[in-house]
Amino acid sequence: MRLKRVILLMLAPALLLLGAACSSDDEAAPATPAVAATMADGEPLKIGMILVGPRDDRGWSQAHLEGAQYAANALGGELIVIDKVNPADSPNVTIPQVVEDMIEQGADLIFATSDDMRDGILEAAALFPDVPMIWASGDNAWADGKGHRPDLANLGNIMGEMEYGKMIAGCAAALQSESGQISYLGPLVNDETRRLVNSTYLGARHCWTEVRGNDVTDLAFNVTWIGFWFNIPGVTLDPTQVVNEFHANGTDVIVSGIDTTEAIVRTGQVAAEGRTVWAVPYDYEAACDQAPEVCLGVPYFHWGPSYLETARAVVDGTFAPTFRWIGPDWSDINNPDTTAIGFLKGDGLTEENAELLDTFIAGLADGSISLWQGPLNFQDGSPLLAAGETATPLQIWYMPALLQGIEGAAAAN
Repeated sequence: MRLKRVILLMLAPALLLLGAACSSDDEAAPATPAVAATMADGEPLKIGMILVGPRDDRGWSQAHLEGAQYAANALGGELIVIDKVNPADSPNVTIPQVVEDMIEQGADLIFATSDDMRDGILEAAALFPDVPMIWASGDNAWADGKGHRPDLANLGNIMGEMEYGKMIAGCAAALQSESGQISYLGPLVNDETRRLVNSTYLGARHCWTEVRGNDVTDLAFNVTWIGFWFNIPGVTLDPTQVVNEFHANGTDVIVSGIDTTEAIVRTGQVAAEGRTVWAVPYDYEAACDQAPEVCLGVPYFHWGPSYLETARAVVDGTFAPTFRWIGPDWSDINNPDTTAIGFLKGDGLTEENAELLDTFIAGLADGSISLWQGPLNFQDGSPLLAAGETATPLQIWYMPALLQGIEGAAAAN
C-alpha cells in the first residue's frame, strides 16, 4: 500500500476526478443530455482515461478526453483522468500502476489511448481480469491480428479508420499546392504511422493526377519523422525546426501526423511573413483555430459515439472484448453523434477546391474511388498489390513500408 500511496502523490497534479458536467478551463464538455446510468451497486459509472500527452494538446489526447466526456455526460457518469503518461513526462510510472490506482478510486471501465501503452495495458488487463478495458489503436482483440490475445477477455480495441481522413487531407493538399511539394510531419515510425502516410500520399496522388490532370512525376511528397508523438526536447527532433526546413526546401503544404499543432502554428507565422503556404493539422476538430487562414482542413477523430457505446455495454453487463476499426459516417462525416472520423474544411481552401474535395469525399463514400488498389509498390520496388488487386484490412493495418513515390525513411533510424 505504501508504494501505491507514493504513486498517487506523484500523480496528484495530473489525476483528477471529474463529474460528468465538469470540464477544465480549456475544454468544454459536450452538451449531451445526461441519462443517469448506474452500475449494479447503484453508483454512477466511473471511467478511467489514460492519456499519453497533455489533455489540452489540441490534438490526439484532447480528442480522447472529449470523447470520454461525451460518454460520461450521456450516462451521468464520472471521469478519472491522468495525462502525460509517457516515458519523458512520467518515466517512473507504469500503466499497471495507473490502472490499479484508478480501480481503487472506483473506475468501472479503463481506456488506454496510445500504441505506446501496449505492454502496460496488456499486463494490466491480465492483472485485473474483472475490469473492462479498451486499448485504443490496439489489436489484441482482433482474431486475425498478429497481436491477438484470446486470454484477455476484458480488453477490447477501438480505432478510427483515419486512413480515409488522411486520404482527404492528401487530396486537399494536392488540390491547393502550387509547387507540387507536399511534406508530411511524422511522429514515430510503426505500422500505424506508415499506413497513414501512405494513405495521405494516395489521396494526394489521385487528386494531383486524376483531378488536376498533372503528371505524377511533378508531385514531390516527402516525410520526416520526429521520433515520438510530440516534441520531447533533447529526445525528438524539434517539429518547429522540421517545419522550417520543409518551407526552406520549397514545400507549400505541410500535412501533420503528430499529436500537437506545431505544423499549423509555424506555417501561419511563415504565411504572415509573406509566403504562400498552407497546412493540414491532425487529430482534433478545432486544430484549424491555431491559424485558420492557412488551414486547408483537419482530419479528426471523434471518439464519443464508440466510447458511449462501450460505456453503455459496461453498465448493462454486455461488454465484450471486440476489435472495432470504425470509419466515417458517410452520410455526414462531421455528425458528432454518429461519426468516428471527420474532416472539417479550412478557411485556406479555395471555394473551387472545396467543391472538388467534396466530390472526392463522395467518391470515397460510394466506392467509386478506391485507392488501396494495385498496382502499388513499396519504395524498394517490391509489390504490395498487383494490378487489379485490392488490399485486405490486414495488409493495410500491418503496413511494413512506405509506397513508391514517397521520399523519406520507412523505418526508425
